[in-house]
Amino acid sequence: MSVEYKDYYKILGVSRSASKEEIGKAYKKLARKYHPDLNPNDKSAEDKFKEIGEAYEVLKDPEKRKLYDQFGSNWEHGQNFQPPPGYENMHFGGGGAGGFDAGGFSDFFETIFGGAGGDFRGGFRQTGGFGGQRFQQRPRRGQDSEAIYELSLEEAFQGGQKTITLTETGPTGAPTTKTLEVNVPAGIKDGQRIRLSGQGHPGASGGPAGDLFLKIKLRKHPRFSVDGANITLDLPLTPWEAALGTKVRVPTLDGAVEMNIPAGIGSGKKLRIRQKGLGTGAKRGDQFVRIMVQVPEKLSREEKRLMEELAEQSSFKPRDF
Repeated sequence: MSVEYKDYYKILGVSRSASKEEIGKAYKKLARKYHPDLNPNDKSAEDKFKEIGEAYEVLKDPEKRKLYDQFGSNWEHGQNFQPPPGYENMHFGGGGAGGFDAGGFSDFFETIFGGAGGDFRGGFRQTGGFGGQRFQQRPRRGQDSEAIYELSLEEAFQGGQKTITLTETGPTGAPTTKTLEVNVPAGIKDGQRIRLSGQGHPGASGGPAGDLFLKIKLRKHPRFSVDGANITLDLPLTPWEAALGTKVRVPTLDGAVEMNIPAGIGSGKKLRIRQKGLGTGAKRGDQFVRIMVQVPEKLSREEKRLMEELAEQSSFKPRDF
């Protein structure tokens, strides 16, 4: 039997004299880089992740590493390894993979360690008798997935049951659609996520499916701007309304309310309507009403006369320079 040699030291980028700590540090760095969750739908990254996991499975364990190094001279002169006679009678003691779950070991790994009778617990179980066993992958939970879910500001404020349709790529590469019922919590904010259990990627070998997370994106509103849980409405006022004070009917996400505008309020000042923002309970935000004093672009003859008279009579001086 001849199989392709795998240089585990080269795969992890460490020397053959590397310490256990150096091997662990190199593995963690590479595992983060090639982890499937950070490289979705990237087959080359997935393969690399499996390869570095297999290398770490061997080099982190003193017994496995010793057995691996024992045949090192046979691998230095070529890419094919022909195991020496009697290798199948070597006994490699049981012991776990310490949580390694890279999705499968290579033929090279099984050639060296496959006759051990050990139980490699990192996602695999051994079946069959001594010397003729095979490794069968244990059930694995599917990966979680995420989708953007757009809502109007009113929908986010009110919450309620929604029906959504998602388009996915099926096993054959053809697009498939599925319809889901979603319970949107009242007051949900931009960037928050709704978890749909079991609606993510399917599991492997009979494992459960992952979860689907819907990330909320609030559509731009024609009247309100959003800042976290608080919302703001710009309220236009005439100069005389701002000077004399008035009562204005102000829209909110929970229906219009009557608001008293105090006399002498300036443009840019804000008034607060409590508990009319997003969120729930004590954490519900407020609605701010920002005063925007407007002046007419064109004045009638009488309006102009009155403005000129006001300018002559008024002692108000907004500038001190």
